[in-house]
Amino acid sequence: MKKYLAEMIGTMVLTLMGCGAAVSLGCDNADAASVVGTAMAFGLSVVAMAYAIGGISGCHINPAITLGVLLSGRMSIKDAVGYWIGQVAGGILGAAILYLITTSAGIDSTLGANDLQVVNGNTVTAWGGFLAETFFTCVFVLVVLGATSKTNGATNNFAGLAIGLSLILVHLACIRYTGTSVNPARSIGPALFVGGTALSNLWIFIVAPLLGGSIAALVWRFIDVESEKA
Repeated sequence: MKKYLAEMIGTMVLTLMGCGAAVSLGCDNADAASVVGTAMAFGLSVVAMAYAIGGISGCHINPAITLGVLLSGRMSIKDAVGYWIGQVAGGILGAAILYLITTSAGIDSTLGANDLQVVNGNTVTAWGGFLAETFFTCVFVLVVLGATSKTNGATNNFAGLAIGLSLILVHLACIRYTGTSVNPARSIGPALFVGGTALSNLWIFIVAPLLGGSIAALVWRFIDVESEKA
């Protein structure tokens, strides 16, 4: 139960800090400074939580990562379900706290909710957003699986840093298309409070990251030397 609670707390912090930074910086995909700042906030949140709760739950704080770990044979379905419940609850809690802060401050905000972005006057298509979320999540989860693999030996001590930096990179590459989710729990919370297209397009930010995580697990099982020995 403690590891499920840790996942809830970790995902709450990720959502609050990452989305909170997007709100504070007025993140706009046409403004490079706000994009970089938001990307760093999400990445640094992962680094902080990796060292805070990594020893308790492994610090997945992302249903796509948990699915990748499950399909890689590193955890049971029972634990995976517990992680998913904790992560979604944490994402909603983080968004609720941010909503309370912004409304109390009189700020009208989208809470950093994911949605299809407008680029050069045109809205990114659902298919384009789906592809972006799928492939960038695949890359991110692959990094997680590799960085935490037993074959990496002593470098596992730096897994949290590698994962956080890769999330910054993924945000910089993907934010122009969808605002960057690669994490269903991070998307569900804000969408529930914002509504509108953030809610109607929420399926993209649930299905695509889970698909990307599944692909990453399959790729990892194919290239992992430990799987080859087994």
